[in-house]
Amino acid sequence: MAATSLSPMIISPTLKTLQNQTHPKTKANDSYQTDSLKYSKNLTELRKLHCQITKQGLIHQACTVSKLISICTEIGSFDSLTYAKNILNQFRQYNEDDGTLFMYNSLIRGYSSTGLGNEAIWVYLEMLSLGIFPDKYTFPFLLSACTKILARGEGFQLHGSVIKMGFQSDVFILNSLIHFYAECGEILLARKVFDEMTERNVVSWTSLICGYARQGFAEEAVELFFEMVEEGTRPNSVTMVCVISACAKLKDLESGERARAYIAELGVKVNTLMVNALVDMYMKCGAFDTAKQIFDECGEKNLVVCNTIMSNYVREGMAREALAILDEILGHRLMPDKVTMLSTISASAQLGNILWAKCCHGYVLRNGLEGWDSISNAMIDMYMKCGKQEMACAIFDRMANKTVVSWNSLIAGYIRNGDVASAWEVFNNMPESDLVSWNTIISALVQESMFKEAIELFRMMQSEGVKADRVTMLSIASACGYLGALDLAKWIHAYIQKKKVPCDIRLSTALIDMFARCGDPLSAMEIFNKMKKRDVSAWTAAIGAMAMEGNGKQAIELFNEMLRQGVKPDGVVFVGSLTACSHGGLVEQGLDLLRSMKLVHGISPQIVHYGCVVDLLGRAGLLEEALDLIKSMPMEPNDVIWGSLLAACRMHGNVDMAGYAAEKIKELASERTGIRVLLSNIYASAGKWTDVAKVRLQLKEKGARKVPGSSSIEINGEIQEFTSGDESHPEMSHIAPMLDEMHCRVRAAGHAPDLTNVLLNVDEQEKEYLLSRHSEKLAMAFGLVTTNKGMPIRVVKNLRICGDCHSFAKLVSKIYDREIVVRDNNRFHFFQRGVCSCNDYW
Repeated sequence: MAATSLSPMIISPTLKTLQNQTHPKTKANDSYQTDSLKYSKNLTELRKLHCQITKQGLIHQACTVSKLISICTEIGSFDSLTYAKNILNQFRQYNEDDGTLFMYNSLIRGYSSTGLGNEAIWVYLEMLSLGIFPDKYTFPFLLSACTKILARGEGFQLHGSVIKMGFQSDVFILNSLIHFYAECGEILLARKVFDEMTERNVVSWTSLICGYARQGFAEEAVELFFEMVEEGTRPNSVTMVCVISACAKLKDLESGERARAYIAELGVKVNTLMVNALVDMYMKCGAFDTAKQIFDECGEKNLVVCNTIMSNYVREGMAREALAILDEILGHRLMPDKVTMLSTISASAQLGNILWAKCCHGYVLRNGLEGWDSISNAMIDMYMKCGKQEMACAIFDRMANKTVVSWNSLIAGYIRNGDVASAWEVFNNMPESDLVSWNTIISALVQESMFKEAIELFRMMQSEGVKADRVTMLSIASACGYLGALDLAKWIHAYIQKKKVPCDIRLSTALIDMFARCGDPLSAMEIFNKMKKRDVSAWTAAIGAMAMEGNGKQAIELFNEMLRQGVKPDGVVFVGSLTACSHGGLVEQGLDLLRSMKLVHGISPQIVHYGCVVDLLGRAGLLEEALDLIKSMPMEPNDVIWGSLLAACRMHGNVDMAGYAAEKIKELASERTGIRVLLSNIYASAGKWTDVAKVRLQLKEKGARKVPGSSSIEINGEIQEFTSGDESHPEMSHIAPMLDEMHCRVRAAGHAPDLTNVLLNVDEQEKEYLLSRHSEKLAMAFGLVTTNKGMPIRVVKNLRICGDCHSFAKLVSKIYDREIVVRDNNRFHFFQRGVCSCNDYW
């Protein structure tokens, strides 16, 4: 770092005489050796000439030394610059002369051009200490040196020196200042210098345009370009490359085409850099055909242009097109480099083509590219996507420098192949992890439905001081939604606001879905209403929130409002809307929606849409109409469709149609044991115990077991789980007395147990006891014991709530003056003052 103060020396009163800064005249017969200097191509030749000049006594002449130093800086190597500095030091030592400004300017220029900014600044400081003052040629070199090493403090001091010495109107110095400030991220100061210039040239405009583009202000860069053209300044090729790159960042095809038109109109010379920028811009704007046309018409294709179009093809998932460019590279006898191979490896990974993968691996080994971490990481990903985990692990094991990206690639590969256990093991063995590591493993746990584990890992991540981002919160919001933990949901929302996590459409949509699944539709709609931009997925989430609440009319109103706002519906939003109609009993509206899909919106209904309508008709008791719809479907009904009809048959006690539907399911998916369980329940409800025994024997022969009913409740941030008939909970000594009290009080209020919900052939007393130990009743009792009066009780159940528990919950909400929220596997039930939000239609 050039941690030095430049100002004090600037204001020193000592000045050198003009004699000390002028070159002495040389004789005609001395000029031969000095003229030979300009033909020196390397340091060795220069040293020989230096020796000859020294022997002839010319080394004491300032003119000769100046030429020697100038040639050294033009060679531009570290050794040549060191040699030049030694020449200057010898000149000062032997001649008792401090040297000339030209000598110091040459040295500063040389150090600056080779990126040795600190050395350039030290030469400048030495010059000032000797009383040699800079001129207008010194500052551009020095500012360039400060720019390359991002020496902000020194650059600021130089700006002050420029003003003190009266160079503030020199256009070349001001252009250097604009470039310095822009590259150091001080774009406002760069703009201030630009605005105060009385005279500007193309370099002034280009420096600021490029500064805007590089610092992420692409829109400002494009606006400034068009302002420049309107003022009559003709852009050069550098300007065009910068503005086209800015259009690419904005994905603004219209502005990009306008800028391109100026190339021909203003006669700007087209070079390969410009072609590269145009190809990149059109690719990023999605105009792939135009990009390929420009690429094909390029007379001098170099590897940079080929790499640009290849990497863009890969980013867009167009792997085959990317590999076709590789063929052209090889056809033009160009040598694929690291960038080419990264694109090729990624394309091979996308295709999952093991032959291509092995070809890439062979090329990497033959050309010594395996030492690049990025190449090895890409190959790990490639082999994982090709299903060759052992090859991926072999590459990982051979890596000398395993970066965090290497470990992350291995984790992501295991997860992609469904091996979460191995991914978890790798994560735990990482020497250091980053945010990507945490996000990858948290996302994997959510995908594997390990929601509690994902939340626990998120808490561990917080304790280690890792700041979550949008990707983290997407996974955590999803996990929280599935758990139905409202307190946690509120904490997540508050965390996002407090930590200022960017909340885009996708995260906002996830939060809407989270609150909807946690039984808080008001918070879900509050987030939806605050969204400045909404896509169809956001509308779908809001409609889904209303559907889960059972508010079908509001869901349909939202759907209609979406259409009024010009948002084009997709198949998913129709699923949500039809589900809302089903839960709300809106038969006519649901049928109208199905008809409008093709006729109005041009969307062909898929089997999932027909399934929603079958469910809608079945819930409404229109079983014959549901069967007719199934028979008239344009595609073969699957086991899910018949399963919906079977569930409706159970609801309405149609045993004959249930048997017919069960036979259809058996033909399509004989392995679905859940259907036999449902059929067994239908027979049990009808008292056909012989048929129940037959079905349950079949289940036993297949080794299948009925999924027990389970419910969970969140208390003080902890999820407590209960299973029907299981009294092993550690708080059972408190739960059992509360259960007895609840049953006494609801019985006194007129509740009679609905024993048809006990699907076992036992006596009535046993049935009543089993009914009293349903999981949702256990959870409600626990909630009453552990929460304060007036607090809502929120229960999540894995199966559909039974009729007895439904009527029981209504009375409990009234007797204990509590809001009870139950989320079953279909929807939410909000019990308040003896009434349920579903209006007993579920």
